[in-house]
Amino acid sequence: MSIQIKAPALPESVPDGTIATWHKKVGDNVSRDELLVDIETDKVVIEVVSPSDGVLKEIIKDTGETIVSNEAIGSVESGAAGASAKQAPEAGAEDKSDAETDSETKAAKTEAGQEQADAGPAESPVSPAAKKLIAENTLDSDSIKGTGKGGRITKEDVLNKLESASAGAPEQEESAPDSGSLPRGRVEERVPMSRLRAKVAERLLQATQTTAMLTTFNEVNMKPVMDIRNRYKDEFEKVHDGVRLGFMSFFVRACIEALKRYPSVNASIDGNDIVYHGYQDIGVAVSSPRGLVVPVLRNADNMSLAQIEQDIRQFGQKAKDGKLAIEEMTGGTFTVSNGGVFGSLLSTPILNPPQTAILGMHKIQDRPMAIDGEVIVLPMMYVALSYDHRMIDGKEAVQFLVTIKDLLEDPTRLLLEI
Repeated sequence: MSIQIKAPALPESVPDGTIATWHKKVGDNVSRDELLVDIETDKVVIEVVSPSDGVLKEIIKDTGETIVSNEAIGSVESGAAGASAKQAPEAGAEDKSDAETDSETKAAKTEAGQEQADAGPAESPVSPAAKKLIAENTLDSDSIKGTGKGGRITKEDVLNKLESASAGAPEQEESAPDSGSLPRGRVEERVPMSRLRAKVAERLLQATQTTAMLTTFNEVNMKPVMDIRNRYKDEFEKVHDGVRLGFMSFFVRACIEALKRYPSVNASIDGNDIVYHGYQDIGVAVSSPRGLVVPVLRNADNMSLAQIEQDIRQFGQKAKDGKLAIEEMTGGTFTVSNGGVFGSLLSTPILNPPQTAILGMHKIQDRPMAIDGEVIVLPMMYVALSYDHRMIDGKEAVQFLVTIKDLLEDPTRLLLEI
């Protein structure tokens, strides 16, 4: 019985996807729930598994082709045996003597064992992101040592392999005679842009072209928050089962309180309508091997500092492994982006439509500050608020950012909600 392999149901925000990699060929044996194909969307890579045991009968949509929700992409012949299965004996084979049969059986086993020995050890599992990099750079997966769980080859393993290969390239060039063809060090490589990168580029361009985007800046004295963190981080981690106390949870809590006071910053524009949200779903920009993604903290107003830190850590791990679900990145009423983890001192974050504002955090830098007529060195952070001027006036934007500054420089206000 032939069973169709269908693409998963995609949400309205993801109109289509692209076949990234088929892990099986037509005629291969497959097991129920075995990974067959990776589908790349604008946001995540979706793994499609076999619906039953059998043989991959047909591939309807090949690598690089576009698919939509619930579209048939192949089929499995349920219960069938593939090319690797034992062939039925030919007619007349019954006439062979038992001795001949035993001899052939031993020979077949010997031959099969030799083939298995020639084939070497079983191939280590490869993550979708790593598999794509291996294909793009024509690498041999057997030459890459996997550091993931169970020897799984991750994207970082492939990048390390490429880096080590490029590090050894100059020595080979020096030893080789100069052919006088192309200048050294001018190698070019053309690769197709991933769907996620293309979508990010499209949305950023859309944000700059369709919004009246402005950015206002301020600076925050981080010493009060740092003092709290240094004083309680060990006890916090012990009480909350290994969850570390970071700066992001303080910023998220400060943003939630500021959003309550200035609801227009938490609103969005839908055509000629303004949609005011009576809740705070905070998007947190996270770097992943495929690019920037923004998972959302749902109902962040009801979350403790420990819950916020734990969810952000889980989002980061899922993004690294390519396991973020589309539902986890859908929606959001406000976004926080932390470029400081990469060393950024100051930047202007770009809006994440249809949201009307985004907060940019930056590197904590010791600077001399004038406090009550004295010059004191303090750990300072520049913060930036980009906003849509069609929705938010400059006064509101400045007051919103000042509120965040006040809450962080006196964290007791977060507890007292003042």
